[in-house]
Amino acid sequence: MRKTMTLSIILAAAIGCSALAFAQGGPGPGFGGHGGHHGFHDGGLPLRGVTLTDAQKASIKQIKQSEFSSLKSQFQAVHQQRQAFEALSPSSSGYQAAAASLAQAEGQLTTARITAEAAADAQIYNSVLTGTQQTQVATNKANFQARQAEWQQFKAEHATPSTSSSAQ
Repeated sequence: MRKTMTLSIILAAAIGCSALAFAQGGPGPGFGGHGGHHGFHDGGLPLRGVTLTDAQKASIKQIKQSEFSSLKSQFQAVHQQRQAFEALSPSSSGYQAAAASLAQAEGQLTTARITAEAAADAQIYNSVLTGTQQTQVATNKANFQARQAEWQQFKAEHATPSTSSSAQ
């Protein structure tokens, strides 16, 4: 669980940085930096293939930097709380309370992150992109969803039977 949360925090910070790199026209397979997602992260805007002007790239970069900056103190607070929790022994008094407090803080951070990402995406979509670019984003999203449905169908058709048993 410690690794998962640490990786989640690192991933969230990396997403903010990768969004900035994309806005700068940097290398990488898509907006979130994950080749399999082709421009999505948590429902983010699929901007791959959309031609942006330098001014638009600068605006997107500024919006994403602002989003990251607004969450930075929460990321740091959760990180510190996680370190304090990890320093405790499971036999320590207050261990369960610290775990519950950490879980609540992480939940609040997730809510804030998703809300901030949605606000940034809406601002980019409504204030930065032209009508033609918005149409391209909608097309990209539809294409992604179609590919995702095809992949799910392929996986269902080619599922391998499980060889493990639940007897212990």
